[in-house]
Amino acid sequence: MDTVLHFVYSKEDEIRTFKAFQRLQEGDEAVELYEFYHASYGYGSAVTTFQRRNRATSVFEPAGEIAWQGNTTATVHFGVHEACKIAHLLGILVTTAGTCADLPEGPEKNEKVDQPVKQSRRFKAGGVEYKWKIAEGDDLYCVEASSKKTVATWTDKETTLRVTASAEQVLDRMVVTCVLNLWVRHLGLW
Repeated sequence: MDTVLHFVYSKEDEIRTFKAFQRLQEGDEAVELYEFYHASYGYGSAVTTFQRRNRATSVFEPAGEIAWQGNTTATVHFGVHEACKIAHLLGILVTTAGTCADLPEGPEKNEKVDQPVKQSRRFKAGGVEYKWKIAEGDDLYCVEASSKKTVATWTDKETTLRVTASAEQVLDRMVVTCVLNLWVRHLGLW
């Protein structure tokens, strides 16, 4: 069964602070599964923390944080052990092994970034490479790179992320990389 998360933003202009709710079955009450909180509103250096509800205990537990060094540069920490520098959000987003060998170097301080806009944003999770791509309008979808099979979709009008059962084991990565891609779209860079 697919995991469907509905994002509810506390402020429309700050898309890094929200709660994600899941409805397990039609007619059930929606249960809050994720909380994302961005420490300061606006652009620049700040931290976005995220926590996930433990389904067995119903207690929220720290799931990680995104330490922003600017609008398009950040380090993602999953849990307390994994950290990966996102060299530049216009390139590859994240790997799960805590290494960043696959990430392109970010632009130097005074270097002009004059790259064509990429049509997809890739990341690795659980030994599999995935790619986020632009769908119609402001919607996004994510495919497994080797099979081209869609594993997640973002519907902007409904602020809903749907993740297939086959990608459930990397749900945190799907949610975080979706948020990062939404941020890049929000900045008008993708």
